[in-house]
Amino acid sequence: MPDSADIARAAPETEDPDTTPPWWQRDDLCHRHGRLHLGSCDLDSLARKVGTPAYVIRAPRVADNLRRLHAALDGAGLDHRVYYAIKANRTPQLLSYLAAQGLCGADICSPGELMHALACGFREDEISFTGTSLSAADIDVLSRFDTLRINFDSLAALRRFGRACPGRDVGLRINPDRGIGYGGNDMLQYSGLEATKFGIYLDRLPEAIEIAREHGLRITRVHFHAGCGYLDRELDQLERVLAASRDFIARLPDLTEVNIGGGLGVPHRASDRPLDLDRWAATVAAAYGDSGLSVAVEPGDFIAKDAGILLTSVTYAERRKEVAFLGLDAGFNLAMEPAFYGLPCEPVPAVPRDGPARRYTVVGNVNEALDKWAEDHPLPPPQDGDVIALINAGGYAAAMRSDHCLRGAVQEVLLVD
Repeated sequence: MPDSADIARAAPETEDPDTTPPWWQRDDLCHRHGRLHLGSCDLDSLARKVGTPAYVIRAPRVADNLRRLHAALDGAGLDHRVYYAIKANRTPQLLSYLAAQGLCGADICSPGELMHALACGFREDEISFTGTSLSAADIDVLSRFDTLRINFDSLAALRRFGRACPGRDVGLRINPDRGIGYGGNDMLQYSGLEATKFGIYLDRLPEAIEIAREHGLRITRVHFHAGCGYLDRELDQLERVLAASRDFIARLPDLTEVNIGGGLGVPHRASDRPLDLDRWAATVAAAYGDSGLSVAVEPGDFIAKDAGILLTSVTYAERRKEVAFLGLDAGFNLAMEPAFYGLPCEPVPAVPRDGPARRYTVVGNVNEALDKWAEDHPLPPPQDGDVIALINAGGYAAAMRSDHCLRGAVQEVLLVD
């Protein structure tokens, strides 16, 4: 019976190797002396100590992403707040680190996330809540927190809160009827041509204003989130989203803040380029610089995604028909975005072996057909037990993981240097 090396040799070779640096490489994520490092951590060595699969996130990269965001907004002359969307990665160690750094507040979307953020060190007045389909029990919890910044996305929730807490300041989640998302992916858009469940449309705004008047509520914030993962190529769409929000702002005289949600993306493929933060901030400033409003932003992906890795090990290499498959000991249940949204976590060998790159369809260990990490992906010929890092696993991986097929066992490591 052929072993993994035999199958690796049978995989089709790539063309002449490209000597340019890989698109994902940066100072703190690169091969040094033939070994992949995240910060000062040798990822192959770490994997062999803690086992695989393992989530690894580098906290200083998260903090650096926040500082770059602040610098761009400061450079554009915007009074601003940043709330980290904890649904992207709610690892307690990471959240406590961020709370201690003082670089951001927390964006949350459920009472459970509220209690989690408080337990990890965020103060109530540093937390912004924007939920959907809120129950009476949800409203009961929210009503106990008088300095929590709450944005309501439906008339029903606004009315229920008004009855419970008349006279409070509130925010409205609006729907600008314009969408944005990575590469035009409809699944990543929260608003657009089709009606969505998110936010109050302009034609219902008068009703929201009347409900607020009836209960003595003061609408001091508008919030919207039009989509996820956008890069420079989508900034024209962002301009249209921001312009549409001005129609709401003009009708709400007590506003002090506009919260533009999150959605800032990171590169996922070699054809992507990093978001130009200065250009992004200038786009936001062009929309609101003359409004007198503070601008809030709630990034998740941009802050955490490229700071994290999912470490895996090779389980087999085997040809099926004309396809060379490479199996890993981690499935899509540990990082769902590649399967659900087409946002890849590129496989990178921790210690590349010598030899020409060959092309593999890289798959996981979950008994589902969509459990694929990459197709026709070039890798140096691997062997059983080799460590493969799946990059861009810092956001919406650990937070969305499941125990499907009881394959949810995974280690978690926070790097602080």
